This record gives sequence, structure tokens and C-alpha cells, in this order.
Amino acid sequence: MSPDTLPTTSALPLNAKVAIVTGGTRGVGLDIAKALIGQGARVVLADIQLGEGEVTQVLGESCLFVATDVQVDEQIDACIAMAVENFGAVDVLVNCAGIYLDQGLDSSREDWHRTLGVNLVSAAIFTQRAAAVMRSGSVIVNIGSTGGKFGAKGRAVYPASKAGLLQITKNIAVTLAPKGIRCLSVSPAWTWSPSMSGLSAGSIERADEVGGKLHPLGRVGRGEEVGAVVAFACSGAASWITGVDIPVDGGFSCLGPDQGRSPREWFANS
Repeated sequence: MSPDTLPTTSALPLNAKVAIVTGGTRGVGLDIAKALIGQGARVVLADIQLGEGEVTQVLGESCLFVATDVQVDEQIDACIAMAVENFGAVDVLVNCAGIYLDQGLDSSREDWHRTLGVNLVSAAIFTQRAAAVMRSGSVIVNIGSTGGKFGAKGRAVYPASKAGLLQITKNIAVTLAPKGIRCLSVSPAWTWSPSMSGLSAGSIERADEVGGKLHPLGRVGRGEEVGAVVAFACSGAASWITGVDIPVDGGFSCLGPDQGRSPREWFANS
């Protein structure tokens, strides 16, 4: 949805809210930013680079890009200051920045530190710094993953980072509740994104074909669907929700190892 097709802002649930989205210039992060702007928010895209195309031109005056390495505290502080300077406040923080370095148990110490540093520690530090300027009614959303909930052969680092993020969401929620600040997580399963595009040779049909076998709704998710749930979580409609995870996974997390198929079916097809 482009800015000139948005409905009247007075009717939008995030009207006049100011959000920072880390990792917001590509993939799911950009889809989240678009959803927030579509609901009336002004958004700061905190990312290491703008990415392909001038996304801020597409998103209009409600969007500001601030070059931010989430592993550098001074750049986090500068990003928050720019949000306050340009838009007057910080009401929403979406911790979406993430990397996928993962060789399972063969991962190096450097890969462990780097992945945990970006995916987990930086989210905690950004939250620490943003919460200092947030007012009552503000919201923090951590982007988790089904990967942080289940075991997976050949993986270790990325799932550990997401499991940690899901845990600190609960701690942050309890810690910041007296200030009137909510904190929750949103966990996608397989979602169409640059990484999924790379795996499927750019074919969303192929991604749906493969992903459909693992998700009861029969396809992979779309970034817009994740963005819509994040926008809901940040709105007044979710004012009594904190400290929990919202799965946006097409039913992925309701399946066990049997993929929802009975023993009779497994024996018949073996």
C-alpha cells in the first residue's frame, strides 16, 4: 500500500505513533515497516544499509532511514535520538535484525558470538536504550521464529538465538510492565523472504510447494501477514497482551514429528 492510497489517518490504530524497526530495509523487516506505516505510524528504518532501491521514497515522508549497526551502542543511541528529533518520540520498537550464520555443532566461536550478538544481545541493548525514552503505552515486539521452539538437525546457533529472544521477551515484559510498556514476540515459520527466495531459485510457487508439506495451511507465509500481526500487537486492540509469543506460522507449531498424520497413514505409505 503506497502512502497516497492510505485511508484517512484519523481512523488508523497507530496514528501518530513512532516506531523503530531494526533490519527494516529488506525482507520481513521491510514488510513490517510497511504494515506499521499503513496503520498510520511514522517509522525509522534502522539497518546497516538502505538496500536496493530508495525504499524511503516508496514509503514517503512517514519513513526515515538511519544507518545503524545494532552491535554498536553509539549507533543505537544515535538512531533513537534521530527518531525523537525527527518524529518527537519512540512508541514502538520492533527488533527484527538478524543473521543466519549456523553450521550446527561445527560452528566456530566467532559465529556463535556474532549470531548471538546480532540476534539476541543487540535486541536486549536496543530495548534497554529505547525503554529509557518510551512512555506508558509503548510496545516492544521481538521477532522470534519457530526455529527457537523445536529441534533441527544440523542447526544450533540460529535456533539458540531465537530461543533466547523468546525467553527475554518474558523477562522484559515483567520488568517494564510497571512503566506501562508491553513486550511480546511474533514468531513466523517459513516465510517468503530473500533467504527463502535463494533456497527456491526465486520461485514462490516452489517455496509453497515444499513448504506446504510442513504447514497445515499448505504454503509458506508472506511478509505482509507477519507485518499485519505486528501492527495489531502494537495497537490498542492488543493492550492487554504482554509477555507472550504470537505464532504466525500457518499451523506449523501445532504439528508433532508425525506431521499430523496418523500411524495408519505412515504405515500405509511406508
